[in-house]
Formats: sequence, C-alpha cells, structure tokens
Amino acid sequence: MYLRNIDKYPDLADGRIEKMTCWDKRVVRTAVWPSLDPHPKGTVCLLQGRAEFVEKYYEVIRDLRKRGFAVATMDWRGQGASERLLDDPLKGHVRRFSDYGRDLHQFLHEKVLPDFPPPHFALSHSMGGLVLLEQLPKLRAVFERAVLCAPLIEIAPEQRRFLGMRLRQSTIRKISAFLRFLNRGKRYMLSVSRTPFDRLGFDANLLTSDGPTYDRNRQYLIDFPELAVAGPTVRWVHESCKAMDRLQSSEMQSSIYTPTLIIGASQDRIASTKSAEYFASTARAVHAVPIPGARHELMMERKILREEFWAAFDAFIPGQNTLTNESIYMPR
Repeated sequence: MYLRNIDKYPDLADGRIEKMTCWDKRVVRTAVWPSLDPHPKGTVCLLQGRAEFVEKYYEVIRDLRKRGFAVATMDWRGQGASERLLDDPLKGHVRRFSDYGRDLHQFLHEKVLPDFPPPHFALSHSMGGLVLLEQLPKLRAVFERAVLCAPLIEIAPEQRRFLGMRLRQSTIRKISAFLRFLNRGKRYMLSVSRTPFDRLGFDANLLTSDGPTYDRNRQYLIDFPELAVAGPTVRWVHESCKAMDRLQSSEMQSSIYTPTLIIGASQDRIASTKSAEYFASTARAVHAVPIPGARHELMMERKILREEFWAAFDAFIPGQNTLTNESIYMPR
C-alpha cells in the first residue's frame, strides 16, 4: 500500500503506510506521521467520513503536524485504498456499523497506543463522528478530548427527499429495513448516486465553497479511480440509521465522559447541524459551536472558514505539552 500524489507534499514523505489485517481478515490501509516537534503535544487520530481517503487530508495532516502533533489515520473498510466489501467497488457498503468500531479499536491498540505519544485526541468528520460517538464510552481511557466536525447524528433534510417528498429519517430506516428483508441489502439505496462525481459540478456541490479544494478532490478521483466510492447500499443506510438511533438514548448520551466539541457548519446539507447541536445540549460532556457560512467539509472550506475551525480546535485541544521530558518518545 502507498500514498498517491505524495510527491507534491514532500514534507509528508516521512509517513508510514501499512496494512492492517482486521479481526475478520479484511485489510485496511493505515497511515501515521511523527510530530515535527521534538517535544510533541500528543497524537491526533484522524477519523474520516464516508467515501473519503487519506490523500484528501494531506493539508489537514500538515496543519496538525505544524501544531506539534503526531497524526494517525486509516481508510475505513470498504473505501479509499482499503479492501472493498463487494464485487462492485463503487458501492459504499458495510455488514454491521459496529464493524467500523471494531476496526477503530484494533487500529488504536495495534498502531497508535504502542508507538505514539500521549495524550491522544480524536478528530473526526461526518461518518467518522458517528463511529466515534458510539465508541467513546469504551474509549474514555484512550482519548483525552475529541473534536467532531459536522458529525452524522442525523441526515440533513435535503438528503431525505424521495420522489419529491421529504421523508423522516425513521421512514428511511423502515424502507431500508424492508428492502434488506427482500434481500436487496447489497444494492444501491433508492435515489442515491451511482457515480462518485457531482453531476452538476462545483456550483451545485454541497461539500465546500472553496473552488480549488473542490477541484483538487475531484481530480483525485479522476487520477486515482481506485479510491472512489459512489452512493451507499441499502444495508449501509439501514446500519447507519440504526447507529444514529442508538445515539438518541439517554443511556448512551449520559455515558459519554470524554470532553467533546462538535463544530457544526451552518450551511450543512449533508448532516443535520440542528440535530448535532441538540445532541450536544443533552449529552454529558459535549458542547457545540457553529461556523456561519460553512458547508459540510469544514476542514476543506475557504481559508477564512478554515481559520475559524482551527481557532475552535486550538481553543479546545490543550496547546501546552503536559509530558515530562522522560516520557516523550517517538514512533518506531
């Protein structure tokens, strides 16, 4: 396994790329970078969204390392350069949503905790936030703090349209459950895109208002089509809806002790910012701040909006190194 386009980012050439054979023999791609600071501030575990890949986060990884952090990330199973789960590699699929959580635990205990300096922090985007929130009660001894960008706590209303109607998320869950009962779980969900590209281009895209970033990410999919993922399958939608439902229980919300910051995008039409803010108001140790004018991919927005994101990140994630000189160590 290797990194695409890394020659344009020579400062990231010291990254270590490895395969991780998961508990069910599936293979995922992991990537880790040491801190640039001889006295690192800790390690940030970067958890991507659905259909994303390591290369898309080069600038984010660079910004984290400039802040003195080591960085560890992985392509979720079924996407990026990790092993695909179906014969059609463009289908976004998962057997159980908890499979992502099991992969995360294995990644942390095999690749991160043995080699990378504490304290450990989590930084997630979209689906990565949903995975993280489900696992935080079990990871309270691992992560010092967590930052969630535009977490997938509920699908945005604009994504719940079908045949001109706006459906409730509960209705989508029931439809996907019925289709799964009919043995159609591995088929594309109704009305989703079967291409990884936005049909109408930048002007109609829902991800970012930054043209150069949009063009760069689109070019990755043209140059490296093996990284691309299109719409989700019926089973992925059903499993994700069930995971989002589990977050609504008072038992789950009261079991989150890790200090957590949700950074929402006011113009998000992929994940519901309103639902994320409500979740923060009801869950233990969770707070939310919005970034006005931002779309779904907060870390890949226009410079002025990215600066607001990083200001919130820097204010929340401890900036000073709390480790003693004797306890500082670098990865092998």
